[in-house]
Amino acid sequence: MELVLFDLDNTLLSGDSDYAWAQFLIERGVLDRDIYERANDAFYEAYKAGTLNIHEFLMFQLKPLSQYPRAQLDAWHREFMAEKIRPMITPAARKLVNDHLAAGNLCVIVTATNSFVTGPIAREFGIEHLIATEPEVRDGAFTGGVSGTPSFREGKIERLEAWLAERGRAIGDFPRSWFYSDSLNDLPLLERVSNPVAVDPDDTLRRVAEERGWPVISLHGAS
Repeated sequence: MELVLFDLDNTLLSGDSDYAWAQFLIERGVLDRDIYERANDAFYEAYKAGTLNIHEFLMFQLKPLSQYPRAQLDAWHREFMAEKIRPMITPAARKLVNDHLAAGNLCVIVTATNSFVTGPIAREFGIEHLIATEPEVRDGAFTGGVSGTPSFREGKIERLEAWLAERGRAIGDFPRSWFYSDSLNDLPLLERVSNPVAVDPDDTLRRVAEERGWPVISLHGAS
């Protein structure tokens, strides 16, 4: 059995679920367009540039979860899956996941996006295991805060190692370990696995992948 890790946004998805969720709420009139659209765009550009302050972003992204009942959030998310997410899933992405699952590999989505947004997406891919940023919950409701370490940059390694340790395993226990990602922000974890794969990478990751001889593939178009 091999360990297979997938980034989600712009890797398995041909888009960013975090960004799309905020845009979905803006389009529904749940969030003020003038305030939130400008902030959403700014955070997304900072993420792509590798300069995102994850804590400032999470304050922005998780606050709406604390303002509505869970039943309403779940209803919006079902619409979000149909309108925004399923169109982002290409046959190539489904095939990559299905091939690894069929081989009996341990497949895990490791994403900075919060688990409320990404849990149903992982299930859509048939992936049981998800390591995501965890929104804080109190008395069954989201508080708008974060529980534990955000699953971002080096935090992905910390969260993954803790998750494996709970199962009595470590990355080095597997004959091969894979990580598929598009982003320069994932370089720390890409450097920890035996088989890093750049998927439709940003310019920085593409340059690193070419310098180090890592495979570069496309799930969304020409690589």
